[in-house]
Amino acid sequence: MTIPESVVVGAAPLTPAEVVAVARHGAQVRLDVDVRTRVAASRALVEQLASDPVPHYGISTGFGALATTFIAPDRRRQLQESLIRSHAAGTGTEVETEVVRALQVLRLQTLATGRTGVRPVVVETYAGLLNAGIVPVVREYGSLGCSGDLAPLAHIALAAMGEGDVRVDGERQDAADALRAASLTPLVLAEKEGLALINGTDGMLGMLLLALTDLDVLLDTADAAAALSIESQLGTDAVFAADLMALRPQVGQAASAANLRALLNTSPMVASHKGPEDGRVQDGYSLRCAPQVHGAARDTAAHARTIAERELQAAVDNPVITPDGRVESNGNFHGAPVGYVLDFLAIAVADLASISERRTDRALDVARNHGLPPFLADEAGVDSGLMIAQYAAAGIVSELKRLAVPASVDSIPSSAMQEDHVSMGWAAARKLRRAIDGLARVLAVEVITGTRALDLRAPLQPGPGTAAMRDLVRAHGVAGPGHDRFVSPDIETVTDLVRSGAVRDAAYEGSRR
Repeated sequence: MTIPESVVVGAAPLTPAEVVAVARHGAQVRLDVDVRTRVAASRALVEQLASDPVPHYGISTGFGALATTFIAPDRRRQLQESLIRSHAAGTGTEVETEVVRALQVLRLQTLATGRTGVRPVVVETYAGLLNAGIVPVVREYGSLGCSGDLAPLAHIALAAMGEGDVRVDGERQDAADALRAASLTPLVLAEKEGLALINGTDGMLGMLLLALTDLDVLLDTADAAAALSIESQLGTDAVFAADLMALRPQVGQAASAANLRALLNTSPMVASHKGPEDGRVQDGYSLRCAPQVHGAARDTAAHARTIAERELQAAVDNPVITPDGRVESNGNFHGAPVGYVLDFLAIAVADLASISERRTDRALDVARNHGLPPFLADEAGVDSGLMIAQYAAAGIVSELKRLAVPASVDSIPSSAMQEDHVSMGWAAARKLRRAIDGLARVLAVEVITGTRALDLRAPLQPGPGTAAMRDLVRAHGVAGPGHDRFVSPDIETVTDLVRSGAVRDAAYEGSRR
């Protein structure tokens, strides 16, 4: 995939790939040519309402439970500054740079639509922060996922005001110093702007887009790892036939089965035991039903991608400036649509890891692995082989099951019961990130196990795709069969290969040779 060096913001909804390019790969942002005109037009309406003696929410009133409190013109600057300072109440460990940059670019996109009523200078400052590599310090806890990701977004706004802490090239420093070094002037917020900077689903959406990008790699890798297990455990590929899959026309299932066929249909190892002399009627479910489980995860990801792409078309703020010039209060900041799919994905990720770990366990069990040594050990009893690598995978799966408990049903009231139902979408996104990390590690253990089992089947030969996976991990220092060695570094090495897409690419490129 080609990663763009720059992304145009404001002209059209951002694509998932564009968000990831800015967030993860440091792509620069460029404002489209009409941004200033579009933003200035909606700002003129806000300034007109600001001079009206009749209170207008978010412009001349307080916020939340204080929405009916009129604020005099000479106190409104303080109102905006107080809003940001008080809402920048995050606590806990720092959030990853890619998540913060996703927050920044998604909020910038909404500001650039002209639906929020901010001044052009606000949009330009947010673009300047991104392009200067200024990453505000955002902390783990603080967002309930309703009224937007308030605390995380407030930390971004605080940095734009020249307050709080930021990181530049990983080095922590005062925001004021970082802005000065980048020739950026700290923002002095005017009416409506504080709300516009913090009312959005940007944090949970950004983490969803990053997760879907990671799952694009891990779903294909799961199919490749399953092929390793099926082949090395002398399983059959007959159950993945296209006509059998067509009897249950699930899209994801068909895609996973096609991957398994591509990796197994030219395998001498699979061909070696075809026929009635094999004696087995059916493989275990973790082998035979891989397309059904992997495919369900694919379909879940497809649904989540649909929701994410819709959310990318949104301009979430409250109040919002409508295209016909009205300023309207609304509830579009509620994160339920995003929170639900984040939770759905955590369930799918946990089950993908679960079936992967079961395939690993089968490979180590002499009662089920069809002739392989116990735990794939070189000298059983003296050596433990991959026994404890499976323990590690099992421990991760157990945690992933806990992480699959949905956050989005756990609403808790706040703001003196004005905000009496919240999405917890930020929390759903945070646990999904941990779950995806766990899935990559469990798949790595299966790849290590499957490649060792392939070698133990010699002189039987694997197919070209699975052989390429084995050759990749061997080239990175992960040894094959032999006496016990320090296992942890091997798991870390293969986890990195899984995450990067190297295992996936080796498998499918190898199968096409």
